[in-house]
Amino acid sequence: MIFEELNLSNALLKALADVAFVNPTPIQEKAFPVIMSGKDVIGIAQTGTGKTLAYLLPILRQYTFSNQKDPRILILVPTRELVLQVVEEIRKLTTYMSVRVVGVYGGTNINNQKEQLYAGLDILVATPGRLVDLAMTGLLRLKSIQKLVIDEVDEMLNLGFRPQLTSLMEIISPKRQNLMFSATLTEDVDRLITDFFSNTQRIEVVPHGTPLEKISQVIYRVPNYYTKVNLLELLLHENPDFNRVLVFVNKKKTADRLYETIHGKFPGQIGVLHSNKSQNFRINALKYFEEGIYRVLVTTDLVARGLDIDNISHVINFEMAETAGDYVNRIGRTGRADKEGAAISFVTVKEQADQLAAEELMKWTIPEVQLPENLILSHEFTEEESPTTLFDKNYFNSTSAFKESQGAYHEKKLKNKKINLGGPGTRNPKFGVKKKQPTPVIKPPKFKF
Repeated sequence: MIFEELNLSNALLKALADVAFVNPTPIQEKAFPVIMSGKDVIGIAQTGTGKTLAYLLPILRQYTFSNQKDPRILILVPTRELVLQVVEEIRKLTTYMSVRVVGVYGGTNINNQKEQLYAGLDILVATPGRLVDLAMTGLLRLKSIQKLVIDEVDEMLNLGFRPQLTSLMEIISPKRQNLMFSATLTEDVDRLITDFFSNTQRIEVVPHGTPLEKISQVIYRVPNYYTKVNLLELLLHENPDFNRVLVFVNKKKTADRLYETIHGKFPGQIGVLHSNKSQNFRINALKYFEEGIYRVLVTTDLVARGLDIDNISHVINFEMAETAGDYVNRIGRTGRADKEGAAISFVTVKEQADQLAAEELMKWTIPEVQLPENLILSHEFTEEESPTTLFDKNYFNSTSAFKESQGAYHEKKLKNKKINLGGPGTRNPKFGVKKKQPTPVIKPPKFKF
């Protein structure tokens, strides 16, 4: 099938031709007629299969021009990076249309965003937290929303956005079409659908958790963090085809630590990205990585969801994803648009349970490969990896605790040699010395017979 067969407008077809899009993906092909019919939709498809266009194309096909200030289409996404990406996709698709689109997210000046909203808009792309903040000011009115899109809905719930989503559902017009798209479907998502939506049609292109066929996956078993560092450096030094590499870790602290360890050995080639970085820092990090200035981007799961970065050669799980769904989303950053990709995971003993969970979800065993012979195995542990003891201080192995000990029989300390001199009269003559009274002797009574 080609896009001309989807009954798209000439403006959309021309915009698609400008970006060289010819054939719709399976999720785009299946979702288009259902969304056009006005039904609520939950779309499940593997990451990298074009879910964003799957909801944008039918929405823009039904779009009609209006001068009203309040938005009619609301798209919720979990991160500010995804806001920027969706806004950019809308602008590309509406090159030949008159559509006002605004993106709002936290971590930046809210007053500038208020000015954009006051000027009027048609499509609003937002993160839930900032959207609630703007709605509370009274400047943003959501009663005109006709279509609500929740992108990466399971990640929204994982990030704790359920209260905000619940609040938004109550203030948005009930006469709307609900569209939800994600790579995974969880019990929380099912509960959200049950609570707020009716007659939802589920579109699932592939079974949930199926591994992407064009991505090769392997596992290295390593003993600790510093051996992982040595292995990462070795792979980057010996493999020039590792030219655009995403390195995933689980925590922001680990991302900074890894960056500080390796960036000096690859000057100007390493970037780092996580939610504690400023907005400008994050935008520039993604830009340098996309442009090929950075060969490696160390990141948390911040970019595992939704972001579409072209030509990623390798995904390296420096730490195994803590949830199986996150593993699938991570490796889905490579092997996109019918290109082949590679995913490599460094797994310690503690991370084997996470590996097994990912394999169970995918119903597929990730092959293990031997460590390189020239890899230096480290015997040093990080603070998190160090074996824990029962007590804060190991008294059993301490020598200082017994050095001053003289056993059960020892000389008393000087303060314990003081003699009790009696009461206050003895210590202070002012009160005089009390004489000790003799104990009275009680004689038995005499009886006369």
